[in-house]
Amino acid sequence: MNTQGLTFKQIRKKLSGKTVGIAGAGGLGSNCAISLARVGLGNLVIVDFDVVSEGNLNRQYYFHEQIGQKKVLALKENIQRISKDVKVEIHDLKLGPDGILRIFKACDVIVEAFDRADMKQMILETVLGEVPNMPIVAGLGMAGWGDNESIHFRKEGMLYICGDEKNEIAGDNPPLAPRVGMVANMQANTVLEILLK
Repeated sequence: MNTQGLTFKQIRKKLSGKTVGIAGAGGLGSNCAISLARVGLGNLVIVDFDVVSEGNLNRQYYFHEQIGQKKVLALKENIQRISKDVKVEIHDLKLGPDGILRIFKACDVIVEAFDRADMKQMILETVLGEVPNMPIVAGLGMAGWGDNESIHFRKEGMLYICGDEKNEIAGDNPPLAPRVGMVANMQANTVLEILLK
């Protein structure tokens, strides 16, 4: 990574023409999108089919008055409250392979932010298999608390993995704001590394 000599204004200028796709608007996706909006990314394409629930508020970038709203609509509203300059394209649907290829085709980077392992596998197989030159930044292993030193970054070809790669979400290992936020921001930081290189 070499960003020496770039002012914040220069970083924003470089990012203003870039587009990032975010698959999932939960703990990873909502927090990653907010971080990217704050640094001046030009365009976000966000896909999710869920609604905001009270149980989401412990780790996702939503507010109590948004409970019951579609996540994509609520997240777009929150992003626009931070920056009117970010163009936010939203899709309220459950992604499958065809949707991934169609919706994210103009993106510079895709962020995988799904909760379920089968959905993670589906998007990784689709992107790596069908669009092998597209960078994809995945979140893998962020449940629980503490154990800071286990969260890491790893790259395999065009796949960038953020997380501890072991602590998957379960009833007795819940996703909590601190570790989810760490991984989401590591994903956003990885996106910046890709786009600013």
